[in-house]
Amino acid sequence: MKKISAFLCTFILIMQLTGSFAQSPVIHWSFDKNENRKTTEEIGGKTDTLEGYFSEPAGVKGKGFGLDGFTTCMKGTGTTQLKGLKEFSIETWIALGEYPWNWCPILTTESNEVKGYRLMVGPLGQVSLECAIGEQWINCTSERDALPLRKWMHIAGVYRANIGMDLYINGELKANIKINGSFTPSLAGFTIGMVATPGNPSDIHRTWGTVAQFFGLDGIIDELEIFNSALSADQIRAHFLAIKPGDTGIAPRRLPTIDKNPGRFGAFYTKLKYYPGWDNIWPVDQDPDIVVCFEKSPIKLMFWRGTRYEPSWVSENENWMTDQSVEAWEDGSTDREGCFEHMQDRHCRFSHVRIIENSAARVVVHWRYAPVSSNDHTWRIDPKTGWECWVDEYYYIYPDGTAIRKVSWKKGTLGFPRQFQETLALLHPGQKVSDLLEKDFATTADYDGKLGKGSYVENPNIAPYGPFDWSQKFKFTIQQYNFKSLNKPFICFEPGNEMYIRYENLDSYNSARGCNHFPVGQARCDGRTTQTSDKPSHCSSFPISDPVIHESSDREYWNALYGMNTMKIEELIRFGRSWAYAPNLTIIGNSYKSNGYDRTQRCYQIENATEKNKPIELTIEGSKESPIINPAVYIKNWNSEKAKVLVNNQPLKGSRLGFNQELEGTNLVVFLPFTSNSKVVVKIYEE
Repeated sequence: MKKISAFLCTFILIMQLTGSFAQSPVIHWSFDKNENRKTTEEIGGKTDTLEGYFSEPAGVKGKGFGLDGFTTCMKGTGTTQLKGLKEFSIETWIALGEYPWNWCPILTTESNEVKGYRLMVGPLGQVSLECAIGEQWINCTSERDALPLRKWMHIAGVYRANIGMDLYINGELKANIKINGSFTPSLAGFTIGMVATPGNPSDIHRTWGTVAQFFGLDGIIDELEIFNSALSADQIRAHFLAIKPGDTGIAPRRLPTIDKNPGRFGAFYTKLKYYPGWDNIWPVDQDPDIVVCFEKSPIKLMFWRGTRYEPSWVSENENWMTDQSVEAWEDGSTDREGCFEHMQDRHCRFSHVRIIENSAARVVVHWRYAPVSSNDHTWRIDPKTGWECWVDEYYYIYPDGTAIRKVSWKKGTLGFPRQFQETLALLHPGQKVSDLLEKDFATTADYDGKLGKGSYVENPNIAPYGPFDWSQKFKFTIQQYNFKSLNKPFICFEPGNEMYIRYENLDSYNSARGCNHFPVGQARCDGRTTQTSDKPSHCSSFPISDPVIHESSDREYWNALYGMNTMKIEELIRFGRSWAYAPNLTIIGNSYKSNGYDRTQRCYQIENATEKNKPIELTIEGSKESPIINPAVYIKNWNSEKAKVLVNNQPLKGSRLGFNQELEGTNLVVFLPFTSNSKVVVKIYEE
């Protein structure tokens, strides 16, 4: 018997050393037993709390724990802790929708910052096992991009006191380090899927423009197990191979679109959808967003919460272009909060949008916002009245896929320093700059035909491309962004505009670059450099313009002509001249009064001076210098919902009539789709 006992002891020792005995976890969350926002831990049978908007998608076995990245986590307070252990192992399966804003735990027991242990996911797809040893965090970390998105990945971390830590991904050793000492246990319970304390995003531009906040993992966790022993490499690989996971069910993410184009010109209230986790955090009912569609073009103009309602031009292949709005900041001696802008208004507390006109001839959308900081503070609050700076932007949108943008604010509320315009091309998740833009990404011009460009080049800091200098301004008035789309976005500014042009580094062309705190992002920072393509991002930014500022009564304003179409730059120059140097209009007869051409609406303004509608005859003096291109006429007090139009005594195919009801009466908008370099006579009369 003694010989047998000795043999058994030797056999058991050999099996233990070779890892041939299956190790059993001391803690196991399968997330299959969820009820009333509680999940049952399989070994001890205790229940732990599920917080936030969690879901129960399919896991690698049974159900998984779906996390939204914003609110979801599990809090375990009564589960056995690994106190005094000389070794332990953690295993789990995880699938990510996007990477966290900074290092975020799959599981952590940390407290007082230097106690506990944690298994982490990094903002660039890294994985790390970390232990608090000697009052500092010691980490065993993989390379970046170790975790691809939307794919089940098996992760295991192994700790041995005074020996080392090992990190495995899909059964393969990815990192290991030697350690001296043992981890200091934490008295805190487990947190799964979220940071234990508020933190800043990674790769921020400035600390004083950033506010720490809670954030979590976006994806699915399943079969999370903790062992009170150090698993061998063979055991970990066997555990990985024992499960053949299916599809994660996490779809690739794209900025929203509409399911069906109505095929007619008009503005439509709707509720644009991004992805369920993001959509679910918004406490909004139906119709919070606006989409403008066009009859003869597949483009769209979207006013969406994800861009804080800043309007975005969307091409036929879903490439997005938007534009930064009024931005202000404190001078260097007093800067404590970073910049103040609509981009910081992540919850749209100070950003609102509404449809003012919606007819066959014209749509008018009003966007009102207050520039705010990452602290949710508004800009230049008057200590006596409590009012701050507010900006009103009106978009006069026409059937030819163009819009006038008029930006105005009350005198004395904005101040200096400030910036009015910055072009922002948006990247979908997974999209590179080269997927969106040509290497010559922007073409610029003036109204006399002089051309320039912005390009991706090998060294933008040497002549003839640079170095970039804010004191160098160009007199260009037109920019066109060279999307890899049939329809390309453009802006025409007023004469007197000053433009900054910067060349970009070619090294960034085949990657995701720019900043990803906007759009969509909910992290409270005023700048985060894009390092990977997991999130939407805005890129390029240049050209940037200083437009001509006007004063009217107690308001200041600027305006420009925006759009998205198939025009070449030479055509845009001519089109811009039709607005910037609009031809003169005269009225035959005394029944109507002309109030001139209004650039802020791209429209001739006429007023009915009588109570009855008499036929009106207009002469528009087109020329090469002042071409007529798709003119619009607004007649105040038309007082009828009937009208007909003749151009040079002939009916014009495609002409549009819009009747707008106001308290004072009915007004008429006429849109005429034709071009001419010579005199044209337009007759409008009631049927």
